[in-house]
Amino acid sequence: MSDGLKPSPSSGKPLFSLGQVVATRGALNTMIEFGIPPDRLIHRHITGDWGDLCEGDQQQNLIAIRSGMRIFSSYRFSADAKIWIITEADRSSTTLLLPDEY
Repeated sequence: MSDGLKPSPSSGKPLFSLGQVVATRGALNTMIEFGIPPDRLIHRHITGDWGDLCEGDQQQNLIAIRSGMRIFSSYRFSADAKIWIITEADRSSTTLLLPDEY
């Protein structure tokens, strides 16, 4: 199981625009509980470290960057704690949320 804080495999350069960044109360509480800085997750998301996604979903994100579709990341911190990050297709906003808040 991932600790959710592995280093980004990319060059560290942003791959797309985030738009307005918002987080749900549940995501904020989870980050506080696990000592996860929001900017660390956002950095991973924007530089192509999409966390616990399978290879197919990671490839879909690469396609989404080029074609203007939604970009999705998933970071697991324990068996019961996971945060999703979703950047909308129009790049107007990025949301940090828990899966059950989707």
